[in-house]
Amino acid sequence: MKFIPSTGLLILIIPAAVFAQDAVSERNPVSTWSSLFNGTDLSGWHRQKERGQHGDGGHWGVTDDGVLFGEQGPPGSGNGGLLLTNDTYSAFELSLQLRPDWGPDSGVFIRTDERGGGWQIYVDHHDTGNVGHIRLETKAYSVPFRPWGFSRIDPAKPDLVMATDARTKNWPAGDYESTCTQQQWLAAWKPVDWNELRIRCSAGHLPVIETWINDLKVCRFNAATTTHPQFHRDKALKAVAPNGAIGLQVHGGKNWKTGDRVYWKDVRIRRID
Repeated sequence: MKFIPSTGLLILIIPAAVFAQDAVSERNPVSTWSSLFNGTDLSGWHRQKERGQHGDGGHWGVTDDGVLFGEQGPPGSGNGGLLLTNDTYSAFELSLQLRPDWGPDSGVFIRTDERGGGWQIYVDHHDTGNVGHIRLETKAYSVPFRPWGFSRIDPAKPDLVMATDARTKNWPAGDYESTCTQQQWLAAWKPVDWNELRIRCSAGHLPVIETWINDLKVCRFNAATTTHPQFHRDKALKAVAPNGAIGLQVHGGKNWKTGDRVYWKDVRIRRID
């Protein structure tokens, strides 16, 4: 986008791709927005039905002020897992508010099966964590697409600094069709407040997944064209389905302390074509 002065007239030139990118969902919705969480109970949701790589589902509930929360079950036990929608989705837009404590490892899963496997959008709010990028995560086959992470300057203070993720620092460009810079992400994220996460997933067995944090475009990932050196399309086609539940994750293991939670509200979705 640029400004070109001409004889006293200021002309604003905006690339057509800017309109095209953010108009897709307005042009192709096949349903209106609907709420996935009623603010009262877990109607429309269930814990995963089969034990997966993180546990049997963790512990989920609703606070007195109408906020959905997840924690290990029992808290601090190492037992995690996913809370899944009863309905399944293929191509959609998802919008939600999230406020993770510092320390938990969480995520939003899409096209998820009953063992908790699917495409993950990271919500890893801890040292060398990431929020907004993509992972393929199933028990049989997993690949992290993490260009960078973040850490705290002082463990007792919320200020964040960006950090290189050792798993991805040497991988070539092409993992994403686009991604924001570390500095842009750091300016957008609110470490002790509510943040909006928006996800758009296209149709097709190998989807295009786009994410936004507080209106910042974090990334556009194309599973059909990514050049990630550990990603194999034939394995992905076998590992994940073209349709599945929306899932909220409590990671298994001992990183979660007793009392750690991730909070969610204003969870909405609409199908697109």
